[in-house]
Amino acid sequence: MAARTSRPLERLHTRIVTGDRGWFFAAIAEKVAERRIAMNMSQRELAELVGTTQSAIARLERGGRPPRIDTLLRIAEALDCDLQVELVPHS
Repeated sequence: MAARTSRPLERLHTRIVTGDRGWFFAAIAEKVAERRIAMNMSQRELAELVGTTQSAIARLERGGRPPRIDTLLRIAEALDCDLQVELVPHS
């Protein structure tokens, strides 16, 4: 069982080390920015609703730093959205 669990962890570690996680955070950043703009909301207004700073929202939207899950949950709530995370088996 240990060998079975270590393979996915090794794959994840490799993706993180090689920077292959950028696509995931870039997609989130794009969706946050699109929704915020569609709601006619400034970065500062979103930051106030989320309990963070405007610079943190700008950093997230640039893809500069991956957000924590609790921050993403607060952002989703502020943007009147559901946060969905999906696990899809490798093909």
